[in-house]
Amino acid sequence: MKAAARYMKIRQMLEAQEFVDFQTLCGALDSSESSIRRDLIAMERDGLLKRVYGGAMAAQPSNSHLLDFVWQSHRMGDEKKRIAQRAAALLEDGQTVLLDGGSTVAALARELVARSMHVMTNSLPIADIFADARQIELTLTGGYLYPRLRAMVGPLCEQMLGAVTADVLVMGIGGVTAQGFSNNNTLVVGPERKMIEVSRKVIVVTDHTKFGRSAMIPVAGLDMADVVVSDAGLSEKDRAMLEAQGVEVLLA
Repeated sequence: MKAAARYMKIRQMLEAQEFVDFQTLCGALDSSESSIRRDLIAMERDGLLKRVYGGAMAAQPSNSHLLDFVWQSHRMGDEKKRIAQRAAALLEDGQTVLLDGGSTVAALARELVARSMHVMTNSLPIADIFADARQIELTLTGGYLYPRLRAMVGPLCEQMLGAVTADVLVMGIGGVTAQGFSNNNTLVVGPERKMIEVSRKVIVVTDHTKFGRSAMIPVAGLDMADVVVSDAGLSEKDRAMLEAQGVEVLLA
């Protein structure tokens, strides 16, 4: 494959999923590592992408609002606050709690500032919430800082998560269908999968608009969640779908 054809294919892949890891590029383009590395350098120089640890990101993602923390924080704000309050009541003082980097989880973090527990997160906005919380022991993961979400992601983040054990994980999600939970980007999904792996209990917090839509990257089957906390707009059909997989459903 000639360089121009590889450039086009790389751009198509980044338009579809925003981040592509280096090995996936080599395999999809059937090209050597040195060729792909030269392609990424040239395309970054032309402003077509951004090279990051482990792969490349789109320079100007067309669906950026789906992953923009500020935009997401204002969307369904009242529902998120009620969901956060209901989910916070499920957590016990003294627990080690993993908090994913979504805006609904950040709303939950605000409900915990006067509580006493050990919180671990890859989210800088959540870390900011706990900055003056005297009874919260806070641990941040390392990793690559994903600017729009202000979340730590990538191999170093996943490596640190793999070395811990948590009582509870509270995580947001991009989509929920009968096929399972999904999200919008492999950079986000990698740490989420590792968080699920190291947690004894998983609570998913999500408003009803995420149901019936499949985000780009699968995260896990429905049965990975112990509890889903959503709002009163959740349909009976979607509630039954979760409960059929043994998931407890709470509405706020």
